[in-house]
Amino acid sequence: MVVIGGGSAGLVSAYIASAVKAKVALVEKHRMGGDCLNTGCVPSKALIRSAKILSYFRRANEFGFNALPAQVEFDKVMERVQRVVKEIEPHDSVERYSSLGVECIQGHAKVLSPYEVEVEGKVRTTKNIVIATGAGPLVPAIPGLSEIKYLTSDNVWNIRQLPERLIVLGGGPIGCELAQSFARFGSDVTIVEMASRVMIREDEDASLYVSEKFEKEGISVLTGHKALRIESPNKILVCEHEGVEVKIPFDEILVALGRKANVKGFGLEELKVEISKQGTIVADEYLSTTNYPNIYVCGDVTGPYQFTHAAAHQAWYVAVNALFSPFKKYKVDYRVIPWCTFTDPEVARVGLNEQEANAQGISYQISKYGIDDLDRAIAENEAQGFVKVLTAKGSDKILGVTIVGNHAGDIIAEYVTAMKYGLGMNKILGTIHIYPTFAEANKYAAGIWKKQNAPQGILKILAKFHTWRRS
Repeated sequence: MVVIGGGSAGLVSAYIASAVKAKVALVEKHRMGGDCLNTGCVPSKALIRSAKILSYFRRANEFGFNALPAQVEFDKVMERVQRVVKEIEPHDSVERYSSLGVECIQGHAKVLSPYEVEVEGKVRTTKNIVIATGAGPLVPAIPGLSEIKYLTSDNVWNIRQLPERLIVLGGGPIGCELAQSFARFGSDVTIVEMASRVMIREDEDASLYVSEKFEKEGISVLTGHKALRIESPNKILVCEHEGVEVKIPFDEILVALGRKANVKGFGLEELKVEISKQGTIVADEYLSTTNYPNIYVCGDVTGPYQFTHAAAHQAWYVAVNALFSPFKKYKVDYRVIPWCTFTDPEVARVGLNEQEANAQGISYQISKYGIDDLDRAIAENEAQGFVKVLTAKGSDKILGVTIVGNHAGDIIAEYVTAMKYGLGMNKILGTIHIYPTFAEANKYAAGIWKKQNAPQGILKILAKFHTWRRS
């Protein structure tokens, strides 16, 4: 098997292939670890952590301290980010994967045929090819943008001077995470979003919770604003809002409008591999291309979820299906895919939310618990957010969960397991949770569900029973 791309999807598929003693070559033209390690998940979370620590300095009086001044040395913050990347780098290194039996090849791959891949002039023949080339920042054709040096999630890690005025173009997960971090470091941040609210994929109560927190922290959130052009050299973004032009000056602009699959430049065009309207490689339920059953795809290059953990999930199916077909094949399972936006507060979700359930005509019941009532959250001065669970009408079956609050990405794991293995709210309610923890919020949400679904007829009989016993 030849794997093209050394990000999460490629690494996991190569790892599994080597673990079952197949012969596997992994080709990476740039850096092992892909976007997640080098420009995505890892550096962004390191940056968010530094920004979070700084926010605690500013909240010192909440915890019984006099105000503690903290001088931001932005260059040192960014150097710390790179140290974190370097520390994690060995997990995805050539040395590690070579030791596992994977032939790691540095260079540009070219798919010559369904059975041939050329790398730096050498052709390798193979029974299966795995395309795991990932995605890159989506950069729109805004007039004037190409005339300036703009930032993306790829190159923002190279700057060492904090922008005085920063525009973040896009109110999705990447834009929101970076906007809050830069604002906490001291940048004057403006989020420009064409939709009616930030984080449009989440329910309105979740996105409004985040945007209100942003505004409290001094971030200007401009929704319903469409970017028209950039005027240079003065660096002014011109937007349209309700038919009126709005001009926003800036020192740096960060383009965070999503990601575009890397599908060009390595032979797919010549083979006429089918590409979707969204620009991703079309794959069947076994994750093979529609044209060639022995060319498999996984990760951001095919979607539908652009998450590191989703890429790794797909990679298992790709490796097993490629190596054991036609004797055994598995259909990829997308039933329970969780994700989290690491703003403060975090927003985590798995399964359906209200707007999706309504769009699909699915009946549901809501059980919503306010984390402002949770003992551990109160003790940590983080009494914010909620746990919202959608269950099937007349059942404790969990359809989906949205959590807003500190550690939401960790708290939601219990619901991910429950949904994966068919456990309902009764099982969560009957599970002992350590006191005091944030995870207790799940038990309290289950308690709300139980109260809402209490059998009123039986309770009336029990009331009469206890009255009889007291007489």
